[in-house]
Amino acid sequence: MVKERQLLETVSARIRDRRRDQRLTLDRLASLSGVSKGMLVQIESGDANPSIAILCKVAAALGASVADLVQVSGQHPAEVMPAAAPRLLWRGPKGGTATLLVGSAGPDMLELWTWALKPGERYEAQAHPQGTEELIHVVRGRLALSFADVSYVVETGGSAIAHTDRPHAYACEGRKPVQFTMVVAEWHTRRDSRRH
Repeated sequence: MVKERQLLETVSARIRDRRRDQRLTLDRLASLSGVSKGMLVQIESGDANPSIAILCKVAAALGASVADLVQVSGQHPAEVMPAAAPRLLWRGPKGGTATLLVGSAGPDMLELWTWALKPGERYEAQAHPQGTEELIHVVRGRLALSFADVSYVVETGGSAIAHTDRPHAYACEGRKPVQFTMVVAEWHTRRDSRRH
């Protein structure tokens, strides 16, 4: 609980500071992110624990990555994230977890995650920005990766590339827990340059 409280305090301070640095009102950030002003007030005051989806929306609106909001970063040749750093961003109803291991600064960004889902557990994800891709590797168990009417099962040792600019879900397929690692790649600059 101490780590979760530390993470919540870090996230609320980083969002508040970035918003103020960019001279954005709460109303303007709400408009840019699609997150209600009330929720933003609760996040900035440390009274709400935002979901991964909300963090993604707010980060994108601030021109940042989720990692910018949760991890210490600097201008050094390498940045080491200690094992004790608070990065658990989701806890499922049956004990599953999603942990951001490390991520680059945004808006163009890469993130490395580790996920664990228990039998019968499912995580519903909103669409990420256009062109977002996820590289997934299943360490153990069976992962169901679903998009609308299509579902794929990735077995232990298997990998997948997923185009997650549409709603999608991850679920534990079978009676044993599933553990997987994921790299999320979002390239706003590349996507924007294709339009011109």
